[in-house]
Amino acid sequence: MQGLKGRTAVVTGASRGIGLGIAQRLVDEGARVVLTARKPEALEEAVSALGGPDVALAVAGKADDPAHREEVVTRAVETFGSLDLLVNNAGINPAYGPLVDLDLDAARKIVEVNAIGALAWVQAAHRAWMGEHGGSVVNISSVSGVKPAPGISMYGASKAMMISLTESLAVELGPTIRVNAVAPAVVKTQFATALYEGREDEVSSQYPLKRLGVPEDVAGAVAFLLSQDADWVTGQTLLIDGGVTLTGGV
Repeated sequence: MQGLKGRTAVVTGASRGIGLGIAQRLVDEGARVVLTARKPEALEEAVSALGGPDVALAVAGKADDPAHREEVVTRAVETFGSLDLLVNNAGINPAYGPLVDLDLDAARKIVEVNAIGALAWVQAAHRAWMGEHGGSVVNISSVSGVKPAPGISMYGASKAMMISLTESLAVELGPTIRVNAVAPAVVKTQFATALYEGREDEVSSQYPLKRLGVPEDVAGAVAFLLSQDADWVTGQTLLIDGGVTLTGGV
């Protein structure tokens, strides 16, 4: 990937799963990464796995905490000298079931973390570095934001909002900042186990590529969108779904 070497990326929700996979790919491409998540022990393990403090920095905290966001972007610039790339991966889905039965406090929390939180991270990165120097942002949405996903509909609604924010931010922040999104289907992570555990063969049979995703599938696409190879790409949402949306599945 062109243009990732020597760049600094903030990746939220990066102690495991898709976030950690993205961080690993960015380090492999020569970037430095600042990882955020709630649990400091898991973050420190991630930093060690990525190659240590020369290439990775951990800052524990909640993604929807304004003080945490400011600490992360400040330490990114102070430690590595820039904040060129942002990956909004942090997300929650604490509720399952029909919308008519959904606790509205849970609904507000989902939107606050998944959608408003992503916007807040862009604002923080813009103030700290990107507004003056430019950069690239990738938001991790979901196929549930592209088509209905019964049972996780509020999560899907928050991810649809993220796609809309991606498009609007791309218009507002060009030409110096590009903003794109990816929309994965089921990826084999701890976050998504309820969607396939104990029935992986059945679930994957709906996919034309006959397998579920792995974090590396998402990481490669994100690295491309962040890189100079995608310099004429902004406001787009790339489906990473093994073809499942072509067959009517999610």
